[in-house]
Amino acid sequence: MKVLRICFVVLCLSAPIAPFTFSSAADSITEAPAGFDGRTNGFTPQGNPGAPGTFESDRTIFDEREEIGDGLGPVYNAQSCGECHQNPVSGAISQITELRAGRFNGFAFTDQAGGSLINDRAINASIQERVLGDSNVGTFRTSLNTLGDGFVECINSNTLVGIAQNQPFLSGGRIAGQVIQVPVGEAKGALRTARFGWKNQHASLESFSADAYLNETGITSPLQPRENTSNGVSVAAFDTVADPEDEDGDDVKAFARFMRATKVPPRDTALAATGSAQAGSLLFDLIGCSICHVRTIVTAAPGTIINGGSLTVPAALGNKAIHPFGDFLLHDVGTGDGIVQNGGPSTRNKLRTPPLWGVRTRGRLMHDGETLNRNEAILRHAGEAAFVINAYRFLPDSQKNQIITFLNSL
Repeated sequence: MKVLRICFVVLCLSAPIAPFTFSSAADSITEAPAGFDGRTNGFTPQGNPGAPGTFESDRTIFDEREEIGDGLGPVYNAQSCGECHQNPVSGAISQITELRAGRFNGFAFTDQAGGSLINDRAINASIQERVLGDSNVGTFRTSLNTLGDGFVECINSNTLVGIAQNQPFLSGGRIAGQVIQVPVGEAKGALRTARFGWKNQHASLESFSADAYLNETGITSPLQPRENTSNGVSVAAFDTVADPEDEDGDDVKAFARFMRATKVPPRDTALAATGSAQAGSLLFDLIGCSICHVRTIVTAAPGTIINGGSLTVPAALGNKAIHPFGDFLLHDVGTGDGIVQNGGPSTRNKLRTPPLWGVRTRGRLMHDGETLNRNEAILRHAGEAAFVINAYRFLPDSQKNQIITFLNSL
């Protein structure tokens, strides 16, 4: 009876949250297109690689390897966006991680010299970055899936605020997703509710793209015009290409267009139709997983102006029901990486809830990729998720396996 009582309480507290869609009654909500087929969702035309502005052209730029003559580095992690986002198609995830480090003195976190990101590669051995001796915080972060992120960008900020406000108090504390505001670079720093990155560093895909182009590939652009250092030391002597290297920001815009045009990760429909997966789906809700791993969110209506006025929601992305199994909020579930970025000191041990759509393509789990099976990943949760995970612990192995089968269908 103890298990049933726990599940009943969580079920009462985890009823689906009605999203704020800001749509008129006449507006029709349709499902976002899904697929690992490498085709457009309609935001850009299919076209061909030689036709600018087409899905294939933007994907080619996304996958293109940068060379030193293009401005690669001088310190960097990868030679293309596709190098970190390609499983099973361009824009998805990979096993690639990045390294971050800094120091916590018991009261405050500070980046190590040159910033918390420690680039793994350099165009010259003399400027190779490394974790310095006075850093006592370090973490890996896995590459994130970007498929379907155009729909995520088009979620009305009030929808995310509403999800946070409706997350419940449970015995032992509250599941309290934190909303933070971050600047939109292409809108002269106008603030918007964050939703991209492990620490919710960004609210727009163009700002996200410019950040990644600099920090992962070492390519400067109008939104990120200054080169990184090597552990705080200038790399100007090795930088032979004038900044900004993406002079007009055209590559950054192509990256953003490509991500906006990708379909959402599809379900494994055959597995999802099995009795085991269907039972696991019910249990997922029953024990409270869907409080943070929200099943369904509806994007803003077409014509809604977002990103500080720099983007209008198009018909291809507006009024679409998506099933991300995430809330795009920051939470402390006991696995925080100790790094502070845009959200301030309170976010040191918080991470964005990772959307579970496409999780069946991941073999290395959690933010650091150090957990290797679904059961261990679930049990690693604590903090705000403690009550939910304790409910999971009480389940018999047969029901735990049903939840894992359900996860493997996503």
